[in-house]
Amino acid sequence: MDSAAVRLGLIVEVVHNAEMSFVPSAIEKSDQRKITMIKFSGSSVRHCDGVSRRTALLAGSTGLAGLSLVDVLRCEAASGIGSSRKSVNNIHLDGGPPQLDTIDMKMSAPSEIRGEFFPVQTALPGFQMCELMPRVASIAGRFVFIRSLVGSAGRHDGFQCQSGFEYKNLESMGGRPVMGSVVSKLQGKADDDAPSFVDLMQGRPLVRNSARPGFLGPAHKPFRPDISGMFQRELEAGMQGELNRLGNHHVMSMKLNEELSLARLQSRAGLLGGLDRIRRKVDASGMMDAMDAFNQQAVSILTSGRFAEALDLSREEPQMLHRYTGPSSPDSFRFTTAEGEEAPRKFLLARRLIEAGVRCVSVSISDFDTHSSNFPRMRTLLPIVDHGLHALVTDLEERGMLEDVSIVVWGEFGRTPRIDPKTGGRHHWPRVGPAMLAGGGMRTGQVIGATDRTAGSAISRPVHYKDVFATLFERLGIDARNTTLIDPQGRPQYLLDEGEPMTEVI
Repeated sequence: MDSAAVRLGLIVEVVHNAEMSFVPSAIEKSDQRKITMIKFSGSSVRHCDGVSRRTALLAGSTGLAGLSLVDVLRCEAASGIGSSRKSVNNIHLDGGPPQLDTIDMKMSAPSEIRGEFFPVQTALPGFQMCELMPRVASIAGRFVFIRSLVGSAGRHDGFQCQSGFEYKNLESMGGRPVMGSVVSKLQGKADDDAPSFVDLMQGRPLVRNSARPGFLGPAHKPFRPDISGMFQRELEAGMQGELNRLGNHHVMSMKLNEELSLARLQSRAGLLGGLDRIRRKVDASGMMDAMDAFNQQAVSILTSGRFAEALDLSREEPQMLHRYTGPSSPDSFRFTTAEGEEAPRKFLLARRLIEAGVRCVSVSISDFDTHSSNFPRMRTLLPIVDHGLHALVTDLEERGMLEDVSIVVWGEFGRTPRIDPKTGGRHHWPRVGPAMLAGGGMRTGQVIGATDRTAGSAISRPVHYKDVFATLFERLGIDARNTTLIDPQGRPQYLLDEGEPMTEVI
């Protein structure tokens, strides 16, 4: 197991709220490549008879109470924990993409609405899209283009793009969980080699904790590798202060300690023994139940090495890195918070994580909040998105993975049809926005919905955020309208309270 994570000399030390981040205590000089921080969290797992997974495993190993490992596995199946390896890649266009400058161009509208760009013909007869996205246009048959996305809450935190819900829903009990956290709860297992949910979002979605677990609690928070050294995303001044006010627990909870050898780490008994002193500190906070499943997954991940290797892009062939490197435009206008030419490699990282067993990966591309200089900024950003989506879809297809990976591309809302004459920008427009779907065995090669002559409102087939999530859940084998989670008050909550899978694509 030639992995930096397996050569580390390791243990866990609790900090704050029982998450984890792994960093090397010492690395040989020959291995001094950048190590990505990995944060772990876990939960107690209760089966259909109310027995915790740890108790069941102990009882199963001794045959006590007539409960065998087979019984445990059978009970897991009865609890709805499937073995499907279907996955979702949620690509968030941070800030809200302009529908008129992407997939819903209105060339017959006045110049103050239609803007500066021209359309190109796509691989779909009669459908045109922005000239800055020629690569996606060339493989339009692999996409579903939604021009009538409605129901936006009008907020920048991106939570709705992760859950379908407005941020205040069930706020009194912790809020709704995002899709990745739900998948972690329903389909994740403590001995998986990789976490179920990984959040690679940067900038605004990270500051505002868009991928939060809600009432499911910290056990189902996303793993958040620190990718700031791989992809730079400058924060606005106001958000820098906002991030600082969130405190350290927003970015870290556990770290490795040098005290435990790899041999002890590989021994479940040794690890649990090493946690005795932690137990005394943590029991009062109610986090000890989460530690059982938590440390099981930590051992599985570290000893397999698959997850750490997936985060190491230096393992990719140079030609693959080049494939995921966007166009260089030295003369283009790059806004302070915008992505660079290496941003499409986030999609490569997502593909590698899915290959390693991650079921839900969130990625963000910034910055579409174009209150000013909309057109120069789109000349920089749209080719990056275009390049990355083409690379991701074609790569997954060549690897035989596209049928199992559902991709959604969208933002918090659209942008105003009318261009601000003072700033040259487009402002927030919650009334309607664009979205794209690909993969997952969906029926692609179609355009859904239409807007009026200014792309200001949907006039046919409105699609709500929850409809998209119902479709994504269905692709994972989960019936979101008939599956419930128990909230902190002991009441069942349906995964979605409204919305239906899109019959056009399933």
